[in-house]
Amino acid sequence: MDNITMNMLEYDKVKEALREYAVSYAGRKHIDDLAPGSHLRAIEAALLETAEAKALLDKGASVPLPSLEGIEHIASLLHTGYLFSEQDFTAVQTFLHSCGQLRKYMAGKREIAPTVSTYASSMQELPRLKSEIERCIRFGKVDDEASKQLEKVRKKIAVIKERIQKKMSSILSRHGSILQEHLVSVRGGRYVVPVKREYHKQIKGAVLDQSTSGQTVFVEPEEISMLQTELGMLEADEAREEGVVLSMLTGMLEAASADLQLNIDITGNYDFIFAKAKYGRSIGGRNVQLNDQGQIRLQDAIHPLMLKTMVPLQLEMGRGYRSLIITGPNTGGKTVALKTLGLLTLMVQSGLLVPVAEGSQLAVFGNIMTAIGDGQSIEQSLSTFSAQIRRLIAMVDAANRSTLLLIDELAAGTDPGEGMSLSIAILEELNQRGAMMMVTTHFNELKGFASRTPGFQNARMEFDVDTLEPLYRLTIGESGQSYAIEIATKLGMPTGIIGRSRHILQSHRPQLAEPETEGGQLVDCEERSEGKSEEKSEEKSEENLSKHQKSRNAYMEKEHSWKEEAEEETATLSKPRRLEIGDAVYVSSFGRTGIVYQEEDAKGMVGVMIQKQKLKINRKRLKLYIEKGNLYPEDYDFDIIFDSKENRKKSKLMQRKHVEGLSIIRKPEDN
Repeated sequence: MDNITMNMLEYDKVKEALREYAVSYAGRKHIDDLAPGSHLRAIEAALLETAEAKALLDKGASVPLPSLEGIEHIASLLHTGYLFSEQDFTAVQTFLHSCGQLRKYMAGKREIAPTVSTYASSMQELPRLKSEIERCIRFGKVDDEASKQLEKVRKKIAVIKERIQKKMSSILSRHGSILQEHLVSVRGGRYVVPVKREYHKQIKGAVLDQSTSGQTVFVEPEEISMLQTELGMLEADEAREEGVVLSMLTGMLEAASADLQLNIDITGNYDFIFAKAKYGRSIGGRNVQLNDQGQIRLQDAIHPLMLKTMVPLQLEMGRGYRSLIITGPNTGGKTVALKTLGLLTLMVQSGLLVPVAEGSQLAVFGNIMTAIGDGQSIEQSLSTFSAQIRRLIAMVDAANRSTLLLIDELAAGTDPGEGMSLSIAILEELNQRGAMMMVTTHFNELKGFASRTPGFQNARMEFDVDTLEPLYRLTIGESGQSYAIEIATKLGMPTGIIGRSRHILQSHRPQLAEPETEGGQLVDCEERSEGKSEEKSEEKSEENLSKHQKSRNAYMEKEHSWKEEAEEETATLSKPRRLEIGDAVYVSSFGRTGIVYQEEDAKGMVGVMIQKQKLKINRKRLKLYIEKGNLYPEDYDFDIIFDSKENRKKSKLMQRKHVEGLSIIRKPEDN
């Protein structure tokens, strides 16, 4: 999976949160190695495990996971010649005991967790090794009964220690007046008495040490010297016999190393599964249905890092269209929608439960790629636009039907005209390669592109036009607007600037009417299924629309210079030709351009459509801007622009057959 995408979608933060729920080194290693998969069946199995573990936790169960405290160290030293200590074997015994408990616990949970519960049945309790450890090691020490020889040596040690103690007691009683303290000390492993320096010759023996001040010397009395030597020899025998016992246990442990490692692996896997379940509970996660057909349905989806602040997202893709073009104001939630879909998809493909409502469905992708944020690099001196273009090039190279692409503000940061044309070309190529896309944009032209291009659909982030507050709701089938001027007004931008901006907007906004749309799709595109003859008509309409778009672009380039000429009307102008349907005209009383939909009548009134509003305007107030021949093909169907979807449907139906009671009613035009 793409590393840039993982970083952009903050997948690492999800793993950090997940890691907090693991209790063992083995479980944490599973999380560290966690990455989204792409095999549908394997992902479904991982999700099932997590869901079953969550079901156990929801029942209030306290799962007796074995402790791996100290086990990592032991496992790393197996077969290295290392002699394990009493503490090591105590940890092994505790671990094996816990494995037995977990196995019994899971045996009783098969109804709730039929899959997860079976894993414990593979755990080995290793009863012989466990019983030997219990027999030989008690309270962290090798027990007397670990071997007969060890028991015999320790009995001799006990006898010698008792004799030494009696003699030392006698010495303390006889020489109490010359001792610095009435106690027995140990120096170099041998018993000594603290004698005042000036009297040390009164006790026969060897001086083994003295105090820092020199006022006290530590003397080993001669009468216990031989006993202490014998004790030292016996303690060496004891250590040797303990080594024999520990060596025997080490051999047994190494012989069972494969079973021990299996238990460690199963424990780590359980820790990992239950960590996923605990994390899933913390974010209100649930299992979802998966498919590899690119079908997505998110109900009340929430970004896991925005649980308390995000308005739940409703989203559907993959049925009738594979790509969404999302428009709407800044801060309206478009980027959050992208990140939510992307991160939830990564999480699901990692076997994690996600915060969605029941009925949600996600697709499995072989690759997920994002272009979110400016991606600037000081070291590489990349601009926002350059960084995104490099990212888009990588997307084009990788795109196929198993790729999900999430693109924020496509081709932003460059000339709007070139950015728009480049955006359309990129989207066409990615769509041809079969990629699934979710794209945010402020280019109005991309709304029309999504409307007329199969496989694409418009969507918008809802915005309260009264309060000018984003609602963070995604509505599919409709396009939105940026509300930049309205938002600036609310935030206190001076009225003079606002007024000037509105004037500039109106004078530069293209006035050619867009083909009527409904639900984000061209009407003629929706009607393709009405017969083969109609399909040919629709294909022709699309060809005309493409030509119309090219003419429209040319019109935009000429508009500014033409308006200056329109304002220089003089009496010397020749008499204009009669206006025809499809001509683009400048309406002086409105300061706008429109399209002629009805030729001049006897009263000199011409029907002109301005921004989808049909008006009757006196010929004297109109000036020809672009002849229809320069805007539309010769056989262009103007009903696409001027008539309603319902009437066009009826007209096509009436052309094929007679339908009783079917009629077309057109409202009288406004004067």
